[in-house]
Amino acid sequence: MELFKIFKKSVKIQGKSFLRWTGGKNWLAPTLNKLANKTQFKRYHEPFIGGGSVFFSLKTSKTSFISDSNKELINTYKAVKSNPKKIINILSSFEQSEEQYYFLRSKTFKNKFEKAARFIHLNKTSFNGIYRVNVKGEYNVPYGKKGYDLDLLSGLMYSASEQLKNVTIRESDFKDSLSEIKDGDLVYLDPPYTITHNNNGFIKYNEKLFSYEDQIDLCNFIREVRLKGAYYILSNAHHPEVEKVYNQFNDNIVSLTRASTISGLAKSRGKYKEYLFTNIEI
Repeated sequence: MELFKIFKKSVKIQGKSFLRWTGGKNWLAPTLNKLANKTQFKRYHEPFIGGGSVFFSLKTSKTSFISDSNKELINTYKAVKSNPKKIINILSSFEQSEEQYYFLRSKTFKNKFEKAARFIHLNKTSFNGIYRVNVKGEYNVPYGKKGYDLDLLSGLMYSASEQLKNVTIRESDFKDSLSEIKDGDLVYLDPPYTITHNNNGFIKYNEKLFSYEDQIDLCNFIREVRLKGAYYILSNAHHPEVEKVYNQFNDNIVSLTRASTISGLAKSRGKYKEYLFTNIEI
């Protein structure tokens, strides 16, 4: 363990996620970094962490809190934080093949590092990095004919481990994070997109739909965040119903256009808009 600590001191912080994630915000990270830099935020919170592209891109050493309701995802972050080397050793024993993919997809592990290695391998080799489970809670995404460079992935995981060292990681509902938020903190919110638009299709990838009532709860959550004197940034689908829910505080609303790469058919790919809502001065 002491040798591992010494090694970690020389880790290059890459500021990138080690995961693929449907609906990930890697494309949005530069914009969010500019917004965050307009504040002198004290601590960082991300209750819908997903693939973590925004968190990692910030490269903040400040106390942070990340959470998600996805148990396997949170176990993976905790395992990568504590000992990426163990996970890498396990990954090195996995063949990158269709046969191995379906074998691992059907297999259950008890050890947290084996669980994390399985999760990462499936994530990297699955169809479009989708996370989807059936009614029994079993991961059922098909093989994506994808591979990964273990050396590059290892660098990202060591980097992530270093960035996670001052981070509290929890499996929880977004509402549970409210008690941790204080004056001057920054909260980034990227909930599951419930409304389909411009061939978005996010709705069918959710284990449990983020319902209209959940959107209302999130709006109330934002109300409490504002009352605490914290900054917030919310990204969401560009849709009149979304604007109607969240345009409650006379805050800034920004329309952004991004390229869609979710669809498996090239002819259905295109560009669509998303919203940013924030109380940060632009």
